[in-house]
Amino acid sequence: MFLEFINEYGTTILYAIVTGVAGYIGLCIKSLYTKYVNDKTKADVVKTCVKAVEQLYKDLHGEDKYNEVVKSASEMLALKGISITELEIKMLIEAAVAEFNNVFENGVPSDIT
Repeated sequence: MFLEFINEYGTTILYAIVTGVAGYIGLCIKSLYTKYVNDKTKADVVKTCVKAVEQLYKDLHGEDKYNEVVKSASEMLALKGISITELEIKMLIEAAVAEFNNVFENGVPSDIT
């Protein structure tokens, strides 16, 4: 009876299992890709905002510039449907500022050295 069941429904069951596994793998790949793209987008947006604030608000200093970058980057990312934590934005701002300082001091971006 068991062999008869396997002979009749075995391939259908196997197709269902393979389809389920392939679907799960597809969702995992999509999730990883989305995370990578969101992280890259966050870094690019923050870097752009740091550059813009440096150009637009020359009369601001320190905390005021930082707050303007946080506000601008948060708004831009929200428009793209990407959420960002306060810690993430702080780290990305620090990384962008460090890269700009390195360029000003050495003339070479930090990711090349």
